Amino acid sequence: MNVTPVGIDIAKSVFQVHYIDPDTGEIVNKPIKRSQFLEYFANRSRCLIGMEACGSSHHWARQLTAMGHAVKLMPAKFVKAFNIRNKNDAADARAIWLAVQQPSKAVAVKTEMQQAVLMMHRQREQLVKFRTMQINCLRGLLAEFGEVMGAGRVAMAKAIPDTIARIEERLPKVLIDSLRDQWSRIEKMGEEISTIERRLREWKKEDRAVKSIFDIPGVGLLTATAAVAMMGDPKAFKSGREFAAWAGLVPKQTGSGGKVSLHGISKRGDT
Repeated sequence: MNVTPVGIDIAKSVFQVHYIDPDTGEIVNKPIKRSQFLEYFANRSRCLIGMEACGSSHHWARQLTAMGHAVKLMPAKFVKAFNIRNKNDAADARAIWLAVQQPSKAVAVKTEMQQAVLMMHRQREQLVKFRTMQINCLRGLLAEFGEVMGAGRVAMAKAIPDTIARIEERLPKVLIDSLRDQWSRIEKMGEEISTIERRLREWKKEDRAVKSIFDIPGVGLLTATAAVAMMGDPKAFKSGREFAAWAGLVPKQTGSGGKVSLHGISKRGDT
């Protein structure tokens, strides 16, 4: 059965749809409100729907797939090549419509659980970043008063009680209280990071794929859970080499005149 290619440029409130009506041959390029989006495709014959793999795309892909449509998520860089003029919603939807009809490696639609795990990874990454900023700030503030501690979070955790006790006798109480509050925030973020890691360990016990990757020597909890959540459907990859290329673990290539040079890994995967 023939399917109708459809390009959708998703947004927060208004989605732009582009397709050619199979009955009349009319080019349709129009906006649809978010509240009417699913209703618009509910009673239509099966479509091949293309969307950029961006915010909320996996949610809408699951909803449309449940209706019986085929959904293809594509990297934004791939779609960009088909938008050769002005950039607006209508032009973007047309570019997606063109791109969805081309042979390319689609982004696997993630399950809600996979998305949840990736969000926990993002939350943990942000907490680690904020904790490092707070530690560096506290270390710099104490250095202004002649207190220097060893490098690293563990060394600071051991030294901070004695350090604050020493300066408490000679510095204003308001500053001491502020320093204690800042260290409390650092400890609180450490507890939140540990909580996220505990939840990831619980998922590892329930998911066979995570267990299998975790058993590989050198692979830890974060790598195993991130790999399974990131890849979506593993059947989308023909081999381990293809997955490595998709994840950006292959050398970057430059070449001209038949000569190809290999460099460091591209890191152009899902970071």
